[in-house]
Amino acid sequence: MGLPSLAAGMSPGSEASHMQDATPQRMIIGISGASGVAYGVRLLQLLRNAGVETHLVMSKTAELTFAYETDLKIAEVRALANVCHAIDDMASAISSGSFRTAGMIVAPCSMRSMSEIASGVTTTLLTRAADVVLKERRRLVLMVRETPLHTGHLRTMTALSEMGAIIAPPVPAFYAKPENLEDMVEHTVGRVLDLYDIDIGVVRRWGEDEALKRRSPTLRKIVP
Repeated sequence: MGLPSLAAGMSPGSEASHMQDATPQRMIIGISGASGVAYGVRLLQLLRNAGVETHLVMSKTAELTFAYETDLKIAEVRALANVCHAIDDMASAISSGSFRTAGMIVAPCSMRSMSEIASGVTTTLLTRAADVVLKERRRLVLMVRETPLHTGHLRTMTALSEMGAIIAPPVPAFYAKPENLEDMVEHTVGRVLDLYDIDIGVVRRWGEDEALKRRSPTLRKIVP
Protein backbone atom coordinates (compact mmCIF):
# COMPACT_ATOMS: atom_id res chain seq x y z
CA MET A 1 0.00 0.00 0.00
CA GLY A 2 1.43 3.37 -0.99
CA LEU A 3 1.70 6.48 1.12
CA PRO A 4 -1.35 8.75 1.36
CA SER A 5 -1.37 11.40 -1.32
CA LEU A 6 -0.86 15.03 -0.42
CA ALA A 7 -3.79 17.41 -0.41
CA ALA A 8 -4.58 18.76 -3.83
CA GLY A 9 -2.49 21.75 -4.78
CA MET A 10 -0.20 21.45 -1.75
CA SER A 11 3.47 20.55 -2.08
CA PRO A 12 5.34 18.67 0.68
CA GLY A 13 7.15 21.86 1.63
CA SER A 14 4.00 23.93 1.86
CA GLU A 15 2.29 21.30 4.01
CA ALA A 16 5.21 21.33 6.45
CA SER A 17 5.12 25.11 6.51
CA HIS A 18 1.38 25.08 7.18
CA MET A 19 1.81 22.64 10.07
CA GLN A 20 4.59 24.76 11.57
CA ASP A 21 2.49 27.91 11.32
CA ALA A 22 -0.35 26.13 13.10
CA THR A 23 1.84 25.41 16.13
CA PRO A 24 1.02 27.94 18.86
CA GLN A 25 3.83 30.12 20.20
CA ARG A 26 4.55 28.74 23.65
CA MET A 27 6.87 29.90 26.40
CA ILE A 28 7.77 28.16 29.64
CA ILE A 29 8.10 30.45 32.65
CA GLY A 30 9.86 29.11 35.70
CA ILE A 31 9.77 30.96 39.02
CA SER A 32 12.25 29.73 41.61
CA GLY A 33 12.64 30.77 45.23
CA ALA A 34 15.17 33.57 44.73
CA SER A 35 14.22 37.16 45.49
CA GLY A 36 12.53 38.91 42.57
CA VAL A 37 9.35 36.94 41.89
CA ALA A 38 7.90 40.16 40.45
CA TYR A 39 9.94 39.49 37.31
CA GLY A 40 8.14 36.24 36.69
CA VAL A 41 4.75 37.82 37.31
CA ARG A 42 5.37 40.67 34.88
CA LEU A 43 6.59 38.25 32.21
CA LEU A 44 3.36 36.28 32.52
CA GLN A 45 1.30 39.45 32.20
CA LEU A 46 3.17 40.79 29.17
CA LEU A 47 3.21 37.45 27.36
CA ARG A 48 -0.52 37.05 27.91
CA ASN A 49 -1.07 40.50 26.39
CA ALA A 50 1.14 39.50 23.45
CA GLY A 51 -0.91 36.36 22.79
CA VAL A 52 1.88 33.94 23.76
CA GLU A 53 0.77 30.69 25.41
CA THR A 54 2.54 30.41 28.77
CA HIS A 55 3.33 27.32 30.81
CA LEU A 56 4.17 28.10 34.42
CA VAL A 57 6.10 26.00 36.91
CA MET A 58 6.97 27.33 40.38
CA SER A 59 9.17 25.88 43.05
CA LYS A 60 7.80 25.40 46.55
CA THR A 61 10.24 28.02 47.82
CA ALA A 62 8.92 30.49 45.24
CA GLU A 63 5.48 30.21 46.80
CA LEU A 64 7.01 31.25 50.13
CA THR A 65 8.85 34.16 48.49
CA PHE A 66 5.58 35.51 47.11
CA ALA A 67 4.33 35.86 50.69
CA TYR A 68 7.43 37.86 51.66
CA GLU A 69 7.66 40.10 48.60
CA THR A 70 4.12 40.64 47.32
CA ASP A 71 0.47 40.75 48.31
CA LEU A 72 -0.43 38.28 45.56
CA LYS A 73 -2.09 34.97 46.26
CA ILE A 74 -0.61 31.94 44.54
CA ALA A 75 -3.94 31.33 42.83
CA GLU A 76 -3.71 34.81 41.30
CA VAL A 77 -0.25 34.08 39.94
CA ARG A 78 -1.34 30.77 38.46
CA ALA A 79 -4.31 32.47 36.81
CA LEU A 80 -1.91 34.57 34.74
CA ALA A 81 -0.62 31.50 32.90
CA ASN A 82 -2.43 29.47 30.26
CA VAL A 83 -1.26 26.22 31.86
CA CYS A 84 0.21 25.56 35.32
CA HIS A 85 2.37 22.53 36.06
CA ALA A 86 3.02 21.07 39.50
CA ILE A 87 6.67 21.23 40.52
CA ASP A 88 6.83 17.47 41.14
CA ASP A 89 4.90 16.37 38.01
CA MET A 90 7.79 14.84 36.08
CA ALA A 91 5.34 13.40 33.52
CA SER A 92 4.18 16.90 32.55
CA ALA A 93 4.21 17.97 28.90
CA ILE A 94 7.09 20.41 29.45
CA SER A 95 9.30 17.55 30.63
CA SER A 96 9.44 16.21 27.07
CA GLY A 97 11.35 17.58 24.11
CA SER A 98 8.52 16.54 21.80
CA PHE A 99 6.41 19.32 23.33
CA ARG A 100 7.41 22.26 21.17
CA THR A 101 8.08 25.64 22.76
CA ALA A 102 10.00 28.81 21.96
CA GLY A 103 12.09 28.15 25.06
CA MET A 104 12.08 28.94 28.75
CA ILE A 105 12.76 31.86 31.06
CA VAL A 106 13.54 31.26 34.73
CA ALA A 107 12.68 34.49 36.51
CA PRO A 108 14.15 34.69 39.02
CA CYS A 109 16.65 31.84 38.98
CA SER A 110 18.12 30.74 42.30
CA MET A 111 21.65 29.40 42.64
CA ARG A 112 20.26 25.98 43.51
CA SER A 113 18.13 25.81 40.37
CA MET A 114 21.01 27.12 38.28
CA SER A 115 23.34 24.45 39.66
CA GLU A 116 20.87 21.64 39.00
CA ILE A 117 20.38 22.78 35.42
CA ALA A 118 24.13 22.95 34.87
CA SER A 119 24.71 19.46 36.26
CA GLY A 120 21.87 17.81 34.36
CA VAL A 121 20.85 16.07 37.58
CA THR A 122 17.37 17.53 37.94
CA THR A 123 15.05 16.89 40.88
CA THR A 124 12.08 19.13 40.01
CA LEU A 125 9.98 19.84 36.95
CA LEU A 126 11.41 23.36 36.79
CA THR A 127 14.98 22.18 36.35
CA ARG A 128 13.93 19.22 34.18
CA ALA A 129 12.08 21.55 31.81
CA ALA A 130 15.15 23.78 31.59
CA ASP A 131 17.33 20.74 30.87
CA VAL A 132 14.94 19.74 28.06
CA VAL A 133 15.12 23.21 26.54
CA LEU A 134 18.92 22.96 26.50
CA LYS A 135 19.02 19.50 24.97
CA GLU A 136 16.57 20.53 22.25
CA ARG A 137 18.78 23.56 21.49
CA ARG A 138 15.99 25.99 22.32
CA ARG A 139 16.57 29.29 24.07
CA LEU A 140 16.99 29.16 27.84
CA VAL A 141 17.32 32.45 29.73
CA LEU A 142 18.23 32.40 33.41
CA MET A 143 17.61 35.58 35.37
CA VAL A 144 20.04 34.60 38.11
CA ARG A 145 19.52 36.52 41.33
CA GLU A 146 22.41 36.55 43.79
CA THR A 147 25.17 38.91 44.91
CA PRO A 148 28.03 38.80 45.55
CA LEU A 149 28.98 35.79 43.45
CA HIS A 150 31.70 33.37 44.50
CA THR A 151 33.92 31.49 42.06
CA GLY A 152 31.67 28.43 42.07
CA HIS A 153 28.71 30.52 40.95
CA LEU A 154 30.76 32.09 38.17
CA ARG A 155 32.11 28.74 36.96
CA THR A 156 28.59 27.33 36.87
CA MET A 157 27.40 30.30 34.83
CA THR A 158 30.29 29.81 32.42
CA ALA A 159 29.40 26.13 32.02
CA LEU A 160 25.76 27.01 31.30
CA SER A 161 26.78 29.65 28.78
CA GLU A 162 28.95 27.08 27.02
CA MET A 163 25.93 24.74 26.95
CA GLY A 164 23.84 27.39 25.21
CA ALA A 165 21.99 29.09 28.05
CA ILE A 166 21.85 32.87 28.36
CA ILE A 167 22.70 34.29 31.76
CA ALA A 168 20.68 37.48 32.20
CA PRO A 169 20.83 38.89 35.74
CA PRO A 170 18.05 41.43 36.42
CA VAL A 171 20.21 44.55 36.24
CA PRO A 172 18.34 47.89 36.21
CA ALA A 173 18.93 50.28 33.31
CA PHE A 174 19.12 53.71 34.90
CA TYR A 175 19.51 55.42 31.52
CA ALA A 176 15.82 54.65 30.98
CA LYS A 177 15.08 56.96 33.96
CA PRO A 178 12.68 54.66 35.81
CA GLU A 179 10.26 56.46 38.10
CA ASN A 180 9.50 53.45 40.29
CA LEU A 181 10.20 49.75 40.82
CA GLU A 182 7.52 48.78 38.31
CA ASP A 183 9.35 50.72 35.58
CA MET A 184 12.61 48.94 36.44
CA VAL A 185 11.00 45.50 36.40
CA GLU A 186 9.18 46.19 33.13
CA HIS A 187 12.29 47.41 31.31
CA THR A 188 14.29 44.40 32.51
CA VAL A 189 11.76 41.79 31.42
CA GLY A 190 11.23 43.67 28.16
CA ARG A 191 14.94 43.29 27.41
CA VAL A 192 14.71 39.57 28.22
CA LEU A 193 11.82 39.19 25.77
CA ASP A 194 14.00 40.92 23.15
CA LEU A 195 16.08 37.72 23.24
CA TYR A 196 13.05 35.92 21.78
CA ASP A 197 12.28 38.72 19.29
CA ILE A 198 9.16 39.60 21.26
CA ASP A 199 8.69 43.36 21.44
CA ILE A 200 5.79 44.33 23.67
CA GLY A 201 6.55 48.06 23.57
CA VAL A 202 7.83 48.58 27.12
CA VAL A 203 11.54 49.10 26.44
CA ARG A 204 12.93 52.61 26.11
CA ARG A 205 15.62 52.07 23.50
CA TRP A 206 18.88 53.96 23.30
CA GLY A 207 19.23 55.70 19.95
CA GLU A 208 15.48 55.55 19.37
CA ASP A 209 14.36 57.74 22.25
CA GLU A 210 16.02 61.15 22.11
CA ALA A 211 14.98 61.96 25.69
CA LEU A 212 17.34 59.26 26.97
CA LYS A 213 20.35 61.15 25.66
CA ARG A 214 19.68 64.21 27.79
CA ARG A 215 21.29 64.14 31.19
CA SER A 216 18.87 63.76 34.09
CA PRO A 217 18.26 66.98 36.09
CA THR A 218 18.03 64.86 39.22
CA LEU A 219 21.51 63.49 38.61
CA ARG A 220 22.95 67.00 38.20
CA LYS A 221 21.69 67.87 41.68
CA ILE A 222 23.62 65.08 43.41
CA VAL A 223 26.82 65.05 41.36
CA PRO A 224 29.23 67.89 42.20
